[in-house]
Amino acid sequence: MRRGAVGVAALLFAGVLIGALLGLPAPGAGLPPLVTAQMGNSGVTHPVTAVLLNFRGYDTLLEVAVLLVALLGLLAVQRSERAVAPGAAVEPVLQTLARRAAPLMVVVGVYLLWAGASRPGGAFQAAAVLAAGAVLAHLARLLPAWSAPRAWLRTGITGGFLVFLAVAVALLGGGALLQYPPAHAGLLILLIEAGLTVSLALLLAGLFLFLSEEGTRR
Repeated sequence: MRRGAVGVAALLFAGVLIGALLGLPAPGAGLPPLVTAQMGNSGVTHPVTAVLLNFRGYDTLLEVAVLLVALLGLLAVQRSERAVAPGAAVEPVLQTLARRAAPLMVVVGVYLLWAGASRPGGAFQAAAVLAAGAVLAHLARLLPAWSAPRAWLRTGITGGFLVFLAVAVALLGGGALLQYPPAHAGLLILLIEAGLTVSLALLLAGLFLFLSEEGTRR
């Protein structure tokens, strides 16, 4: 009887969902025409960057906050002291590769940050490349794992979000959240993206390096 009731309830719920989907109004013009019409006021020339950091900047602000909370949660549940695991032998080829690749990854990260205003790229992509470089260096035993973060690392991790939040608060006087003045939109977006690149790179790297079994204080 219980299984039958659950089955009937599931079918009814599925019917309600299908009815709701069938009753949706026809889609309107969509987002692309609206973005294209406002690109002149966005401060950038790439539509994705315009949406992420201007037209829907508060979404991006909350996304960064979620990542930051995730890292804070990781730090809250990890053990304060961990025994250093015995170091495994590292292939010289891996260390050589890491030494050669890490500087190139920094260059690629800076390029992606700069290119985000006019072509695919931006803070998230640049940060992912920089964080991958840090993970590669750690796997090659060139960068120690992280344990209890010191002040400079805490500042770096939270700085981008705080810059983003400060800009949002400063612009509240205009009557809307993150409504940039057109004359300064490009500069403010570049400032936010530069801060986010550093913070997101440290944050993403931290999600790996703080979990490493070779904890050292940084």
